[in-house]
Amino acid sequence: MSDTGQKRTTIQDIANEAQVSISTVSRVLNGNVVVREDKRKAVLSAVKRLEYRPNIFAQGLASGQSMTIGVLTQQISSPFYDAILYGLLSGLRGTGYSPLIADGHMQMDKEQRAIETLMRRRVDGFIVLGPTSNADYLQALAERVPLVVIGRDVSPIQCISMDNFGGGYTATRHLIDLGHRSIAHITGIPTHPDSIARCEGYKKALSEAGIEVDDSLIVEGQFSEQSGVLAAEMLMMRGRTFSAIFVSNDQMAYGVQLAFFRRGIRVPDDVSIIGYDDQTVSAYVIPPLTTMRQPADEIGRTAADAVLKLMKDEEIGEIRFSADLIVRESTARFR
Repeated sequence: MSDTGQKRTTIQDIANEAQVSISTVSRVLNGNVVVREDKRKAVLSAVKRLEYRPNIFAQGLASGQSMTIGVLTQQISSPFYDAILYGLLSGLRGTGYSPLIADGHMQMDKEQRAIETLMRRRVDGFIVLGPTSNADYLQALAERVPLVVIGRDVSPIQCISMDNFGGGYTATRHLIDLGHRSIAHITGIPTHPDSIARCEGYKKALSEAGIEVDDSLIVEGQFSEQSGVLAAEMLMMRGRTFSAIFVSNDQMAYGVQLAFFRRGIRVPDDVSIIGYDDQTVSAYVIPPLTTMRQPADEIGRTAADAVLKLMKDEEIGEIRFSADLIVRESTARFR
């Protein structure tokens, strides 16, 4: 009888059907001991006829493994984190491990509660995207479970980092090379490591080009479209002139474009805009957005591979991704 019927099929039922012992059924299902071919075929045939589905929880208790990987993401509605998550799920497909996913909401207290909830599920490994928790907490977590951290450098934990400083520098350098000298910047969340590094890259590019950093041209955002609208309005209210703007992510750049559209400011004729992340929709907004591409899908796949290797005690070297400049129609030469 199927496990979806009134009585759940057990390995005793399989043993009776195949006319073998329970231990033989167990050895065939676990696949870790050689079983005589005729008995193996009899067991597999009985499994098929009875539509047997193993109890994963019971198997986990027996093997000491839950066959699950805890995944802590941030702002599950974020297209960038969503793209990393998609790559991560693709990387786990076919491995026998299933992800258990929670959202940290970019808030330390919520993040740590979510992590502890997943840990109580006895996950075999853990992947944390863009953690807000401090290094001590992450180090303690790494001592409890194989851990991979994405987007932070927390030695000696296995991390997958992104060169946000280099990305911010390249984005700003692109605008400088187009002849722009008055370049504004909208940051992400002020305390977020990605936002800080991108802003430092922006300042470095300006300084190298002999352009003085003007703090009145730097406005804080929150990585959301609405915060991009508000930041652009704030810039315009300050009355400072600028011919180009580096926005710390694409979502905010969409908001900036909307704010400029409402004011009759043409992109890129009046102001050039460059974003960060290269979200899928960035190629289809009007005008298509120049941006810094982060290989989100590859980052996710790499994280999945890394946590599986850690669980096997395999050594992994430093993993670091850079962002590539994608030039579209939202930037143009200074007129």
